[in-house]
Amino acid sequence: MANTTTNPRGKEDRNNPALEKAKEVGTQAYEKAKDVASSVGEMVNQAASTVGKTADNLTSGAGTQLKNLGDTLSAHTPQEGMLGNASQAVASTIRQGGQYLEEAGLSGVAEDFTNLIRRNPVPAVLIGIGVGFLIGRALRS
Repeated sequence: MANTTTNPRGKEDRNNPALEKAKEVGTQAYEKAKDVASSVGEMVNQAASTVGKTADNLTSGAGTQLKNLGDTLSAHTPQEGMLGNASQAVASTIRQGGQYLEEAGLSGVAEDFTNLIRRNPVPAVLIGIGVGFLIGRALRS
């Protein structure tokens, strides 16, 4: 009995053409599904990359606008005296923040934020708990 195989129930089957065809169709379906999954994965990666680049561009644009706001504040506020010193300090801080956003983008800000949390884990957790508490109270009211 060279062409016999034992199935799980203990019965012997001869080479069944329908069984062979089913195996072949199953293998082809598996390969096709694998190709489709690979294509979908590539499309998702491309979409995520595009979204990330768009977010970085938007953040950079916001940084440019903040920098321009700092320049405008500096030009239209007093230059001398106590009020002048305060307004120039605010304008300078806004300008520096805008420049940082413009240069770093969203990915750079996220990386810096992650590094800050790694360097100061306990204060980060305490701040997170405090913010969560405040949000909870605001939503409950």
